[in-house]
Amino acid sequence: MIAAGLALRLVSFGLPVFVVKYGGSILWAAMVYLLLAGLQPRREPWVLGLAAAIFAALVELSRLYHSSGLDAFRLTLAGKLLLGRVFSAWHFLDYWVAIACVAVVDWAALRRGSHPSQKT
Repeated sequence: MIAAGLALRLVSFGLPVFVVKYGGSILWAAMVYLLLAGLQPRREPWVLGLAAAIFAALVELSRLYHSSGLDAFRLTLAGKLLLGRVFSAWHFLDYWVAIACVAVVDWAALRRGSHPSQKT
């Protein structure tokens, strides 16, 4: 997930700007869910999804706050990839749809018995 997001943002594949911009946001949100699931593998997908959605919303809302240090970090590659630079209300939709999709896949894996947390 991380490699795909980095490749999408850093390598020119000749994709439309729309795909690069929103594809990166979708992959970032899915990564947030998967990181939380990795830290808490026995949590229910809806709990992980809610936590990921709240975290993503807080990161997006943080773009409305400006300080010299935070703005300087946002200009770096790490800052751009982790926090972003410009607030967009559309990102809430991107993030939440991506998180919901990953949570549904996670839930389906739990129901089928093929979820990593069920392995001994």
